Amino acid sequence: MKFQSTTGYIAAPDLAVAVNAAVVLGRPLLVKGEPGTGKTELARQVSASLGMELIEWHVKSTTRAQQGLYEYDAVSRLRDSQLGDARVHDVQNYIRRGKLWQAFDAPGRVVLLIDEIDKADIEFPNDLLQELDRMEFHVYETGATVKARQRPVVIITSNNEKELPDAFLRRCFFHYIRFPDAETLAAIIRVHFPDIKETLLTAALTEFFAIRETAGLKKKPSTSEVLDWLKLILAEDLAPEDLARDPRHLLPKLHGALLKNEQDVQLFERLAFMSRGNR
Repeated sequence: MKFQSTTGYIAAPDLAVAVNAAVVLGRPLLVKGEPGTGKTELARQVSASLGMELIEWHVKSTTRAQQGLYEYDAVSRLRDSQLGDARVHDVQNYIRRGKLWQAFDAPGRVVLLIDEIDKADIEFPNDLLQELDRMEFHVYETGATVKARQRPVVIITSNNEKELPDAFLRRCFFHYIRFPDAETLAAIIRVHFPDIKETLLTAALTEFFAIRETAGLKKKPSTSEVLDWLKLILAEDLAPEDLARDPRHLLPKLHGALLKNEQDVQLFERLAFMSRGNR
């Protein structure tokens, strides 16, 4: 089986090649790209396309690599020993399996998503090198070694908030999801809104790309934001001509779905002021 676009996800040809190459090589697929370009959704679609269970590990700034393997709950064991609970004699009762352990121990091959790895400490990727390379790890409390029954399909996402270590990058197959061109974005929109009129779609995309290409924009709107914007446009039953910006203030209709900070709103307000001054 090979991954390709699904009914709910349009994958560019180079992205499909990257996924299939990572599967064949048995290496983690490291996916970078702007927030909102479908990196997390990719793992879910690969899971559905290949008929594999999906295990998701969402990384936070406080996440430690050890949590992906297992955690030993010494506090609970101490409390149970004080209460005379017989469970304390078996240390395995106090070991909580992490997402990697779940993926390694799954009866069938699974897709393991390690989402937004760049949120964690810089040492986080290095701490997973051996486990992702050898597909095994040691449980010190029991002396057991956990080995993967089958090598999972590992998809790692990054928003490029910090550089990842070279040693980690060498072990990954890398792909950068470029922002889709107008034709691809139109295909994505049709998947989500199959009944959208072509005139409205054309007007919306023209306006959307004009906003994205505005010089000085701090946060360019992404795929997820244009989908939210179009959902509102359809809910308000706006016509193509309704999307034309008022030259008095230049803010796009329903701009809160596209502009995500006050600096960008102020940018459009300044452009409107300059436009009025030139008249």
